[in-house]
Amino acid sequence: MTYTEALKKISSLERFGSKPGLERIQKLLQMMGNPQDSLKYVHVAGTNGKGSTCALIASVLEKARYKTGLFISPYVTDFCERMQINGEKISHEELAEMVGKVFPLVERMNQNGEIITEFELVTALAFAWFAQKGCDIVVLEVGLGGRLDSTNVIQTPLVSVITSISSDHTKVLGNTLAQIAYEKSGIIKDGGVTVCYPEQKPEVLEILQKTADKRNNRFVLADMKSVVPLSMNLNGTGLLYGELLVHLPFLGEHQIKNAVTALAALEVLKEKGYHISGHSFESGFASASFPARMEVLSMNPTVILDGAHNPDGMAALAATVRKYLPDKKITAIVGMLSDKDVKASVENLAGLFSNVITLVPKNPRAMSAEDLAEHFRLVGTPAESMENSREALKKALSVVGKEGTLFVCGSLYLAGELRPLALDLLSRK
Repeated sequence: MTYTEALKKISSLERFGSKPGLERIQKLLQMMGNPQDSLKYVHVAGTNGKGSTCALIASVLEKARYKTGLFISPYVTDFCERMQINGEKISHEELAEMVGKVFPLVERMNQNGEIITEFELVTALAFAWFAQKGCDIVVLEVGLGGRLDSTNVIQTPLVSVITSISSDHTKVLGNTLAQIAYEKSGIIKDGGVTVCYPEQKPEVLEILQKTADKRNNRFVLADMKSVVPLSMNLNGTGLLYGELLVHLPFLGEHQIKNAVTALAALEVLKEKGYHISGHSFESGFASASFPARMEVLSMNPTVILDGAHNPDGMAALAATVRKYLPDKKITAIVGMLSDKDVKASVENLAGLFSNVITLVPKNPRAMSAEDLAEHFRLVGTPAESMENSREALKKALSVVGKEGTLFVCGSLYLAGELRPLALDLLSRK
């Protein structure tokens, strides 16, 4: 089986299950020999900040010389980004080989009316690869929710991590923050330790603490006082952590909160016997990478790529822009999915951009470019819709010149498509 054939096999499956539950993936994993049971985990759920938090934890563990698996979703430019070991993606050949072995099991289950979804298969493949490679620890990001997410087939992890919780995926997770928090809290397992993002809304924190108590978990609320910000600019944030000088390469005050959450989780691992030196903290943070999260692609002109795609994410983006680029004229390229709260997201960006070009992300759920442009016009931002991504980038770059600023935001799908195009165009300047 070739890599292209493997991707076709994976994408042929339903994106979400017709029925919620873990029974299907449990059966598939049982047929595969339950590879997930041989691994140890840091399990991370939340609405925003999961990916950044996972990237920081995994990078520090790698620098501490642990063979560290990282499972994330979605990917930005290459499907194989979804499963990595010490920063190296699974190879196209390895993925194709594993799909060739596992997909017959999926087909057998499908014939019996047990429909395996795309995410269930990808999760099972990741477990098998991490086990096959003998990972010491796996940083495991939840795909959707927590309680019924495919990753939740694992036993009690070394630490459960809950990042910022806000409204998203309401059709699946519920219409209230309490309902969403309940679903996220499903990763809290009996007898574990739970680390929580430092600033949750009261109704969210109440659910998380009650669940932790019920599951006999030690509940650790990450403490913002554990770090002292020393500098903040487009190159990142300098933090004092105890006696350590830590450079956080991610932009924004919300990323400091994600960093504090990651540090709290790493301290739990130290308590459990993992040897993580001060040098590992410093070098791990400095080398952490997470494309399309307030990623600076260029300084002249300033080009920044961000995958924020819901109201809270857009609010964090807006706060970051106002802090780092006050009084700047900014052109933006934006595309969003129609099942997001587009109205609230755009309202959070009101007054931020001088002009906007809208595009359609490559996803069946994408909002039309013209409909999105109209949302921006309603909040007083000049906007035009375009069809061709490369031409939109060319136009935007010509508008900003060498001294201006361009933002690309609204969807990770859009970010994934435009990132290589932008890097190519910028290299020609």
